[in-house]
Amino acid sequence: MRFGRTTRRSVLAGTMAAGAFGLSGARLAWADPAWKAFEGTDLEVMLTKGPRGETLQKYEDEFTELTGIRVGSEQIPEQQQRQKAVIELTSGSPSFDVIHLSYHVQKRQFEKAKWLADFSQFLKDSNLTEATLTEDDFSAAGLLYAKNDAGEMRSLPFSVDYWMVYYNKEMFERKGVAYPTTFDELVTAAEKLTDPANGEYGFVARGLRNANVPVWTSFLLGYGGTMVDEQGQLKTDTPEAIEAAKLYQRLLTKSAPPGVAGFNWSECQSAFLQGKVGMWMDGVGFAPPLEDPTKSRIVGKVGYGVMPKGPVKQVSATFGDGIGVAEASSNKEAGYLYCQWAVSKLMGTRLLQAGGGVPFRKSILNDPEVRKGVTLPAEWVECVAGSAEVSELGLPVIIPVTEFRDTFGTALTTLLSEGDPAALLKQATQQFQPVLDKSEA
Repeated sequence: MRFGRTTRRSVLAGTMAAGAFGLSGARLAWADPAWKAFEGTDLEVMLTKGPRGETLQKYEDEFTELTGIRVGSEQIPEQQQRQKAVIELTSGSPSFDVIHLSYHVQKRQFEKAKWLADFSQFLKDSNLTEATLTEDDFSAAGLLYAKNDAGEMRSLPFSVDYWMVYYNKEMFERKGVAYPTTFDELVTAAEKLTDPANGEYGFVARGLRNANVPVWTSFLLGYGGTMVDEQGQLKTDTPEAIEAAKLYQRLLTKSAPPGVAGFNWSECQSAFLQGKVGMWMDGVGFAPPLEDPTKSRIVGKVGYGVMPKGPVKQVSATFGDGIGVAEASSNKEAGYLYCQWAVSKLMGTRLLQAGGGVPFRKSILNDPEVRKGVTLPAEWVECVAGSAEVSELGLPVIIPVTEFRDTFGTALTTLLSEGDPAALLKQATQQFQPVLDKSEA
């Protein structure tokens, strides 16, 4: 366990100035809330291991300086963190006050069990909440994730992953191909860019079971489909779902590199880095290595595009994480202050400018001064902001998300070798509906 120490007393004295941290655009005043109201409190924070958890740990001494609240934090690998969270929250006496959660996996489970404290009144309290932290500053997808069916805000949206298209500008120019604006154009471009004799392929995305489901759901949303209706019935074998599966099948069998059925994001990224793939569809957070000359052969040649429009609408499938306080915690207000600090403009700016994550807050993404400090190309930031405008949840809000991905991921992987999309989706839907029904019983 790691405890923060107050070591820079001159850094924070009621305000945080951008110049103190060398951050472009990070102008954040802490004048409104009574930050010292819970001075002397000890908070335990359970983080998910990764760039976002690392950023929070790196600067938690500043939170202690600001509030007088001591932080004991721990980063745990994602799968182990999720298992530990369930065990401890189920016990009713978790060892942590604050938890970093994965919305697209844990939202429904946490809501049904009522494991998180309600922030709704805290947000309205000027003694607890800084004036610029308002609901309308979060993207629509962020609010969908953070709020439950009753409209209660039981966490704060932290970092978002919008799905987009990375593309090789050099390949596009050489083949005379324009960036696709529709699904039809996506197929045409992918097939025109494909030249197996020269080891070049037009498109790559996840083919590996479970990991591949967001590729299909990204297409499904563009067809105007949904995964589960309001009555809890699957809509995964509808005409829209079938057409999305056909698109997935065509792109990954006619335009993708050999062995794509075994590709997760890392294999896709490796293929794209070599300069032999025209387009790679995945989350916005995978960009930094593409611009690193020690890892990439395409530095300065990468384009960043918002998802093309489907037959019905343009959608960027969205995934994300949040930060909340355990209902069982006796330090709810102090924990809320930590969550507020974690999603603040200063911390969000740090995350964005380092390429470690994308904040849900629109005021950060749309700030020209913040954008100037981003180490990635300006086109990447424009893609992030554009994706936020067309964002929709990329997985159903259900408890057995992993089982959903396993079941439909198996069907999708089978499509890459044989099988009829309609038959496979019908079989997967029949198999999974009882699992979903049981989870809500």
